[in-house]
Amino acid sequence: MFYENYVRLCNSVGKAPTAVATELGFQKSAVTRWKKGCQPTDATRSKIADYFGVTTEELCADAPARPSRAAVNGDDELTEYLEQLAARPELRMLFSVSKDATKADVEQAVAIIEALRRAREGS
Repeated sequence: MFYENYVRLCNSVGKAPTAVATELGFQKSAVTRWKKGCQPTDATRSKIADYFGVTTEELCADAPARPSRAAVNGDDELTEYLEQLAARPELRMLFSVSKDATKADVEQAVAIIEALRRAREGS
């Protein structure tokens, strides 16, 4: 089930399986081997699971690694945030470094990101 779950997770973030593999530093031929039934190493599975924000057990489980979208605690917005954290490693990195931030730290970081976005957009 590894390959099926891997493809499903790739699709959930709108990326091709070979694109994700390349992004993670694997050769494109690895995806072909996985498709043919070769199992990746523990280290490879761990790297892929981290990328998608799932456990290696979920990645290799007989059941899909991500069930169909269901609201977390009935909160669609929270569900969307969690999906973004799972799909975008850069957001996980930002969240990781901000876990112990004060409210003022977060407000300052938001102001910086907004300024960067405005500069990029030429506003």
